[in-house]
Amino acid sequence: MDDERAAYWRELHRERPERIEAPGPGRESVWDYPRPPRVDAASARLRVEFAGIVVAETERGLRVVETSSPPAYYFPPEDVKTAFLRPMRHGTFCEWKGEASYWTLSARGREAEAAAWSYPSPSAGYEALAGWFAFHAGRVDACYVGGERAAPQPGGYYGGWVTRAVAGPFKGEPGTERW
Repeated sequence: MDDERAAYWRELHRERPERIEAPGPGRESVWDYPRPPRVDAASARLRVEFAGIVVAETERGLRVVETSSPPAYYFPPEDVKTAFLRPMRHGTFCEWKGEASYWTLSARGREAEAAAWSYPSPSAGYEALAGWFAFHAGRVDACYVGGERAAPQPGGYYGGWVTRAVAGPFKGEPGTERW
């Protein structure tokens, strides 16, 4: 399928919810995020905790913002305790970013499958993500943006982090498959 036809098909099969929350001062609406997604520098310190260990922490993070989803945050590999990560055979394909690899997080006798993912060789336009790690907030003990504990994106599939800084509704819950 050529690029023009693929873009037409995606737009044809995408819907917007009837009610979109107004973001208010100091907040962003996920409905103002672009499609295809954009990679930005994260403006706050990011932290991931699992089994009583800070497994990732950075002030140099990136975030990926995409229409209908809260930001997914990425950590440079040097700010991740990779000794706790074990590669999985499982992978997925993002139409924008390319092939994702998944990682099981293992520490202190606990395991969380597919708790992290990365793009070893991302598609053009997403090279900044190469080798960086993102964590699924619903599969670790806690994720923080600044001092705020983030909630996982609804539905369990997508990896966005929900904070007070973003307004929804968010893709992931039943009935949102075509957003």
